[in-house]
Amino acid sequence: MRNGADFERKIYVKQHTGWLLRQELKKVRNGESIAIGAATDPYQPAERRFEITRALLEELALHSGLNVGLITKSTLILRDLELLKAVARQNRLGVYVTITTLDTDLAGLLEPRAPRPDLRMKTVHTLAEAGLNVGVSCSPVLPGITDSPAALESVIRAAAEAGARSLFANPLFLKPCSEQVFMPFLREHFPELVPMYEKRYSGRAFLPAEYHRRISALVSKLREKYGMPSREQRLYTAPAAQRGPEQMRLFASRVD
Repeated sequence: MRNGADFERKIYVKQHTGWLLRQELKKVRNGESIAIGAATDPYQPAERRFEITRALLEELALHSGLNVGLITKSTLILRDLELLKAVARQNRLGVYVTITTLDTDLAGLLEPRAPRPDLRMKTVHTLAEAGLNVGVSCSPVLPGITDSPAALESVIRAAAEAGARSLFANPLFLKPCSEQVFMPFLREHFPELVPMYEKRYSGRAFLPAEYHRRISALVSKLREKYGMPSREQRLYTAPAAQRGPEQMRLFASRVD
């Protein structure tokens, strides 16, 4: 959709999702992974009515030997706790909850329709207590807004205390469609940062490699400080040779 606002107003609902997934699973090769929520939150508000994600989990629970990853910023995931446990009993399941800041006011500004960060952190704790492999996505990291050492440390410390087994943090990238929405937001709420963003993102969607390295080093140091697993001990533990390209791209190669 060319109009960024349409992404929130025009919701497309795929029918017969369980049956469709069953057909797609026949094509999954050994070692490949299934990513749920990599493009659109699987627990967006419409899920309460249509239960698309629930139908997918019901289908996945009928299978074994799959490698499944799910990422969300919604507490609605707890509705399907028993289903997630059923999937995890016969498959490798990793769940990530997105929490980019613990500052409630800032989170309300950045993610006005998402649950408060403290509620999301409680969700991490509940998932961990249920025995699920749960991690935290501290992405996107916003330069000048959520990337200070103190801000990142607060999230990582809380994630460790909640029982998260892993954490990753990717800097913001701006494709043209998202830039059309984000830059006006920045001009309204953080006008002093506009020149810096325009310079850093000039002619490109990704930040310079130097920034990625700095964030990666900082997050790795903080993860070590709070006893978070090393890179080799993430939610996905299959040998690299057995991982499909999508798994490597979506889960194993994130900046940490």
